[in-house]
Amino acid sequence: MPDNTHSTTLSTSIQKWKNGSLQSTINDKLAIEEPLEIRVHGQSLAITMRTPGHDEELAAGFLQTEGIIKDQGDLVETTHCNGGKHNLGQNRLNISLSPNIEVDLESLTRHVFASSSCGLCGKATIESAQQNFDPIESDVRVLPETITSLPALLRNAQPTFDQTGGLHAAAVFDTKGKLVVCREDVGRHNAVDKIVGYGFLNKLPFDKHILMVSGRASFEIMQKALAARLPILAAVSAPSSLAVDFAQENGQTLIGFVRGETMNIYTHPERIG
Repeated sequence: MPDNTHSTTLSTSIQKWKNGSLQSTINDKLAIEEPLEIRVHGQSLAITMRTPGHDEELAAGFLQTEGIIKDQGDLVETTHCNGGKHNLGQNRLNISLSPNIEVDLESLTRHVFASSSCGLCGKATIESAQQNFDPIESDVRVLPETITSLPALLRNAQPTFDQTGGLHAAAVFDTKGKLVVCREDVGRHNAVDKIVGYGFLNKLPFDKHILMVSGRASFEIMQKALAARLPILAAVSAPSSLAVDFAQENGQTLIGFVRGETMNIYTHPERIG
């Protein structure tokens, strides 16, 4: 059995096979996946499967993209709960909000686990995902060669992926291609939530920045980018049809298949060039 740790990786013994024959038995590293229960004033709001680390950012980003908090003053305190078997307190985060924030927990509660692959799947209804954020109006411009340089820069900022090969990543860059922040997670949406939460907790405006993700661009990731006011999203892989529709409607530049010197611009190409 793997040795349990509280880092982002754990070690396990594996057999390596080739051409039908056992070659060797070695130690390998796995990306840790554990549940995080997000509570508001002690009441459970959501459970997501995530890679431990930057939990406060994840919770803040989740609450911002759900439309619960908008300003830093809305979030009073985040604390890991104490006690419990197997140190489960580290997997429970309690959020204290400003008294003037009203939370409809019944409409927001996810009735099933939000899996590490898709946060939207856990929502009670698709309609609850349609948050009200204003469309982006931005005259920011980025050179195409800056966009095509981002996958390599993102890849260089993924130390846990180097060890495990098992994590997604999201990163924010400025218009010159300088890395601002990168986060890794077993969940694509969690990595983006951590990015959004980082900006929220550090009072960093992202309205002249680029979000780069290591996988595909989904509707939910576009929604999270909109909540963080990110005008440009670039993805290594394809966008979904709903992501393209959402980006077009909300003034977001959506770029997919950013590989080598090529890319496909799906919406609002006026920002590139």
